[in-house]
Amino acid sequence: MDLSLSPSDLKFQQHVRDWIAENFDAGLRAKMTLSKNGYVDKASQVAWQKKLASKGWIAPNWPKEYGGPGLSASERYILHSELSGAGTPSVAPFGVSMVAPVIMAFGNEAQKKQHLPSILSSDVWWCQGYSEPGSGSDLASLQMSAVRDGDEYVLNGSKIWTTLAQWADMIFCLVRTSKEGKPQEGISFIVFSMKLPGITVRPLPTLDGPAEGQHEINQVFFENVRVKISDALIGKENEGWTYAKYLLEFERGNAYAPGLRHMLNKTRKVASKEYDGNEPVIRNPDFARKLTLLEMRIDALDATERRVLSSLSAGQNVGPESSMLKCAGSEAQQAITELTLEAAGLYAEPFMQDTLALAEPGNNAQSPTPDYALTAAPSYFNYRKTSIYAGSNEIQRNIMAKAVLGL
Repeated sequence: MDLSLSPSDLKFQQHVRDWIAENFDAGLRAKMTLSKNGYVDKASQVAWQKKLASKGWIAPNWPKEYGGPGLSASERYILHSELSGAGTPSVAPFGVSMVAPVIMAFGNEAQKKQHLPSILSSDVWWCQGYSEPGSGSDLASLQMSAVRDGDEYVLNGSKIWTTLAQWADMIFCLVRTSKEGKPQEGISFIVFSMKLPGITVRPLPTLDGPAEGQHEINQVFFENVRVKISDALIGKENEGWTYAKYLLEFERGNAYAPGLRHMLNKTRKVASKEYDGNEPVIRNPDFARKLTLLEMRIDALDATERRVLSSLSAGQNVGPESSMLKCAGSEAQQAITELTLEAAGLYAEPFMQDTLALAEPGNNAQSPTPDYALTAAPSYFNYRKTSIYAGSNEIQRNIMAKAVLGL
């Protein structure tokens, strides 16, 4: 397999770099430097996504018939690599990368017309309602109910670990519409407004010390929430488990390597500025060994991702290989944050909750930690989640054993 870039790919790569240099302004760069989870405030996040949308790059994987840019597999990879390598904000995946493919594949024409344009423009913010207390990796045991009452569902229950639900206009949910047969056979996939009566969003504090208004995850409660079935139900009732598995291929099948390289460059920067005795940490033989091993892991993952992307260009789905990418990528993320914490040394001890506040105009807050090490500890704690979300890595290994290895 030839993984080298063609002359046209190299031209596209330079075009992307020029666009990033022009549009990724200093203020947003400063915020991303101080971000501990890859997100910034909603206004900045949406403004960046609208820039991408105006260029036609917010949804590189979308078919042209729904507003996609018609990029080749190599161009999509280049675009993702350059955006990640520059440290730009990640596009929130819940609308563009997760619910949109499900609506395209299983939604009716009215639902496509209603939802896809506003997802593409970032005018509507989505969140995901999958996990529940007691139903995480064992998602098929979910209990949030959707009971028919005329032409409506009445919803009762709760969802947990709902990322950025405090910003959301819409939610896509897995709900129980039947208790007959296997648990998977009674689940439906629905979408509805987060502004309906009976919905309560409560923040969940995490180890990275989120400041007020900057928290990442929530628990969402639904008490007698009424939704119109014809608008809310995607596909057929009680077939939501099929749609959920389809969606998870997109959630788990992202390219990790470009972002990992950016993270490791930050680790290298911290290790070059901090000292171990009379020498920079980066010259410590044991530290250098760990850094090299991580570089090797990223190179191996990069080659694997390119092979998967090549199969996508041939019209294939990611399939169970997405579990392999999710395990390798998330564990590499955790390893890099651990090494960054080690490089920061004593500067990792002062713990500032609202790191983004330092980028606000007129802010007078000061930190005893240099900017380059400010997020070392918060990011370390935040990334403990990566081997759990989107299905824990233990579950992913079971999927690989069964679907890939045939065990």
